[in-house]
Amino acid sequence: MLSLAQIFEGLPIPRLSEVGQAQITGVVADSRQVRPGNLFVALKGGSFDGHRYIPQAVEKGAVAVVGTEPGLQVGVPYVQVADSRAALASLAAAFYGHPAQRLTMIGVTGTDGKTTTVNLIYHILRAAGLPVGMISTVNAVIGEQVLDTGFHVTTPDAPDVQRYLSMMAEAGLTHAVLETTSHGWAQHRVDACEFDIGVVTNITHEHLDEHGSYENYRAAKGRLFASLADTAAKPQGSPRLAVLNRDDASYAYLAEVSRVRQAAYGFAEDAQVRPLEIQRSPAGLRFTAAGPGFRFPVACSLVGDFNISNILAAISAAVIGLGIDPQAAAAGIAALPGVPGRMENIDLGQDFTAMVDFAHTPNALRCALQTARSFGAGRVIAVFGSAGLRDRLKRRMMAETAAELADLSVLTAEDPRTESLEGILAEMAQGAESRGGVEGQTFWRVPDRGEAIRRAVQMARPGDVVLACGKGHEQSMCFGSTEYLWDDRTALRAALAERMGCPGPEMPYLPTRPGDV
Repeated sequence: MLSLAQIFEGLPIPRLSEVGQAQITGVVADSRQVRPGNLFVALKGGSFDGHRYIPQAVEKGAVAVVGTEPGLQVGVPYVQVADSRAALASLAAAFYGHPAQRLTMIGVTGTDGKTTTVNLIYHILRAAGLPVGMISTVNAVIGEQVLDTGFHVTTPDAPDVQRYLSMMAEAGLTHAVLETTSHGWAQHRVDACEFDIGVVTNITHEHLDEHGSYENYRAAKGRLFASLADTAAKPQGSPRLAVLNRDDASYAYLAEVSRVRQAAYGFAEDAQVRPLEIQRSPAGLRFTAAGPGFRFPVACSLVGDFNISNILAAISAAVIGLGIDPQAAAAGIAALPGVPGRMENIDLGQDFTAMVDFAHTPNALRCALQTARSFGAGRVIAVFGSAGLRDRLKRRMMAETAAELADLSVLTAEDPRTESLEGILAEMAQGAESRGGVEGQTFWRVPDRGEAIRRAVQMARPGDVVLACGKGHEQSMCFGSTEYLWDDRTALRAALAERMGCPGPEMPYLPTRPGDV
């Protein structure tokens, strides 16, 4: 247990009031999670103000409060800071003993491919015999322990990130691989992670509702690379490397903001790490990875050229950044069985291919559809939606992409939240029609996602590919403010079982189910 003064000691947090000696048992930013002895940090953002919940936090046992409002009298020590969201990460790190200083930290950011790249790096390091943990949108893996990171969580909140890192350090792990999102950087969730290596997959159209412009979105992700030069030296060594995508539009910008050694990967002739002799099939990828001082064969069960890029990124981080033996890198890549909800094959013995993918951006959908097209001469049938209360431009763009690359599309729900699902689907239909789509012939609007997946499965012919996109590994879907249990993989299995007349799971329920609306 540390005192409030001890937690603040040495932290780069501008504060505008005195710090007391209250004994702290934990750091939280959600008043509902407060336990006796906690430090409550009041955050502001969007439509909420954590200062309003200070009385509840104190009532539940908070012994000190940090916030930005001046002169508050809350009945316990109150510390005013300039930015409570930035302060939260540093306070959580201090409470847990600055665990990132005891770990070699690899951060992965980008629009698409982050989770796959994190898993690739993790498996490579394990194959090299390094004790490694990871935090992704799917889970946190700490030794043999696997922790769910939540329904719709991207980067966990700062106290959770620091708690996971502390668990890793206490378990004797030496390396940690973190998936870091633009939201995570913009909201300072990973500010105290002291990254040694930064990796970018790509930066394309996404989250413009949150960031306002592509430039702001890119700058949020760029914070990972700008931060590398500021990480203090660590006892275990301090590798510094920015792994950049030579094929991506973000390359020039990130190369400029990165003040450390750089490695560029990609298909471009001037990339340092490149793929040669590529062989593609529905069963996976084979190619030769060529880079400075190495050339070795790669074989894996992943599909699609976008995964070649993800593999090259992982190789660059591990082999160039950490000095991992190329043979260990090849073994780690081969050991990856796949990533949940990423081009995941659902096979009940049907005579067509059925897959689930997380593609929820125009670029990711394009890559997924191009990969599906490469499987053979059959038709590509896409099922997807576009989230409510998120970037509206995506709706038309995703439907336009599908109209160009899929033979048939079923437009459906994807977390409409408090928006009108009918309105979202209307915007998507306009996008499809703008690229020659004909409703009732090449695309359909089916609000219930279960019915949409059924429709696609029923339309499939031998050799076709049915691709359910947008939800991937996620375990819920949001209507209004309610999260309904939902898994695209379960839904696809249910639809396949119904078509084939074999045992299978029941179709999960959503409030849009016909007869319930």
